Amino acid sequence: MQTQVLTMPGIYGSGSQHWQTLWEAEDPQFKRIQVEDWDHPQCAAWVRSIDDAIATAAAPVVLVAHSLGCLAVVAWAMQTRQPIRVHGMLLVSVPDPQGPNFPADAKGFARHELRRIAIPGIVVSSDDDPYGAPAYARECAQAWGSRFVNAGALGHINASSGVGNWPAGMRLLASLRQAEQGVKAG
Repeated sequence: MQTQVLTMPGIYGSGSQHWQTLWEAEDPQFKRIQVEDWDHPQCAAWVRSIDDAIATAAAPVVLVAHSLGCLAVVAWAMQTRQPIRVHGMLLVSVPDPQGPNFPADAKGFARHELRRIAIPGIVVSSDDDPYGAPAYARECAQAWGSRFVNAGALGHINASSGVGNWPAGMRLLASLRQAEQGVKAG
């Protein structure tokens, strides 16, 4: 069975030129998780939205999160009772909640306990991300049992980074989905 891809943007959602939005426009298997308020995020509300989207998905899912969406996905993964429905996570530009640029409007997104997550994942970081240093992202990836990928100097890996539909990210997602298919076949 083909997996459905659920995207989870960060604060303010992903604009029209963000790679998540472009991926959603290119493939009907990509669906955006909807939250009540993109501009004043509350972690608990975002976690409920993630849980609802996974519970109502027509197929098993792979989560693709960006920025603050990564922290919401991790919060969901740490407390969920339904990880079997999620076959993988692509976590891009994980922000550091204790970093100097963390958004003041974000509520409930404190640093998570760094422990293994029962869902395979890839954590992608940039050398010059103003919201989270590669060392922090690497530490998170190691604790969560995820693969770490340094994407080079791409800022926050968003529309301002000029990555367009981010083909390198799509290849990472494809590798995650292929690994999931290999596990099911094996």
